[in-house]
Amino acid sequence: MSGLLGKKIGMTSIYDEDGKNIPCTVIEAGPCVVSQIRTKEVDGYEAIQLAFEDKKEKHTTKAMQGHFAKAKTTPKRHLAEFSRFEEKKSFGDVLTVDVFREGEFIDVVGTSKGKGFQGVVKRYNFKGVNDATHGQHNRLRAPGSIGASSYPSRVFKGMRMAGRTGGNRVKLINLQVMKIITEKNVIVVKGAVPGPNNSLVILERWS
Repeated sequence: MSGLLGKKIGMTSIYDEDGKNIPCTVIEAGPCVVSQIRTKEVDGYEAIQLAFEDKKEKHTTKAMQGHFAKAKTTPKRHLAEFSRFEEKKSFGDVLTVDVFREGEFIDVVGTSKGKGFQGVVKRYNFKGVNDATHGQHNRLRAPGSIGASSYPSRVFKGMRMAGRTGGNRVKLINLQVMKIITEKNVIVVKGAVPGPNNSLVILERWS
């Protein structure tokens, strides 16, 4: 698995050859710096650590300053490991959006928007009681009964109830690369990508 770290810019739409309007997400992918190389002899596995987005030195710990100095690069905000790059990489190499090709399919990992504490209607699409007659009061968005009485005298684990929603790691697979703008390090992928604008995303390529 090879790939890049990037930042979600926003959404747009483009037209394909048949004139069909396709919703797309614009991602700033890279440039990423090779900040560490994992080997079987030292780490027990092979991988390449990539660093993305500059960070102020005063906000970086001494240990991480030394880590980035070894790769001869400035402190970075985000780190991630990838394996199976086609070409051999070395410390300090800079990877850009050229890693990908137009038309291929990639996976995109992001963190979904946090919704806070939500009820069952928003969280699980419950209908609610849906009837204001027969003495119902303030029950339109209520979850209703959640368990049995004398047996088993408890609520089963995993019961769908109100709670914190969103803010989860979400992976979308097989998103087609529609366009690559090399000079701006921008990649346009088909469909939506989880997370708000300017949030971190990880682009993975399995071929």
